[in-house]
Amino acid sequence: MSASKKLTKHDITMLGIRSSFLQASFNYERMQACGFTWAMLPALEKVYGDDKEKLSAAMTDNLEFINTHPNLVGFLMGLMMSLEEGGGTRDAIKGLKLALFGPIAGIGDAIFWFTILPIVAGISCSFASQGSVLGPIIFFATYVVIWILRIVWTRLGYTLGTRSIDIITENSDMIANSATILGITVIGALIASYVTINLLPVIKVDGGIEVAVQAEFFDRIFPNFLPMCVTLLLFWLLKKKQANPIVLIVSIIVLSILGAWIGLV
Repeated sequence: MSASKKLTKHDITMLGIRSSFLQASFNYERMQACGFTWAMLPALEKVYGDDKEKLSAAMTDNLEFINTHPNLVGFLMGLMMSLEEGGGTRDAIKGLKLALFGPIAGIGDAIFWFTILPIVAGISCSFASQGSVLGPIIFFATYVVIWILRIVWTRLGYTLGTRSIDIITENSDMIANSATILGITVIGALIASYVTINLLPVIKVDGGIEVAVQAEFFDRIFPNFLPMCVTLLLFWLLKKKQANPIVLIVSIIVLSILGAWIGLV
């Protein structure tokens, strides 16, 4: 760190750690603003010292609406602190926040919720279904790594400063779309691998031959047809009918129990 800088590596590291509490005071008026301001406060106090007027202005700006991805918010915090420390104007800093929290949210959602976590969940479920303790360990370890990376993103944002703005704004759609396509492809493969419906009934044909409905009919004509139908039905209910996911999960459990009780599945 040069002598002109007031923030140390430790300060930026603590900023990344405090970003973990971004949604601790979540509300529907300002979303993550309270947690965002709380995370930034120690760094802001160190930058502005006894200048209460500038500190108050910075806190007021940070308390405005923000809704971005919690795992990548450290990058935005680090970037903003580089401007605060460098003497950027309030309009420039506030404009930066408003311009970037949306693209960062899109990139984070695509990478984490639609790509990394579905893939890791599929791998973990595969181990867990075989009785291996590696399943939960892998899933938990992934979250630990994601949390540690908060510090990396925060330091990166602080180091790059305004040089990163053009990179994010120009490539956010491409990054988000690429990650989303990869995630959807993986989820499609997981559906075929882990969603199973096994019908037990058999039907008698000419000559008294018994034919299993599942193995001899559906699986031969259209493998994984029933899992696909159930998945598409649930997607339709979520997308078009705005069904509650919890209600759908409970419904599947209840129907599975009833199907097993009457000997259907």
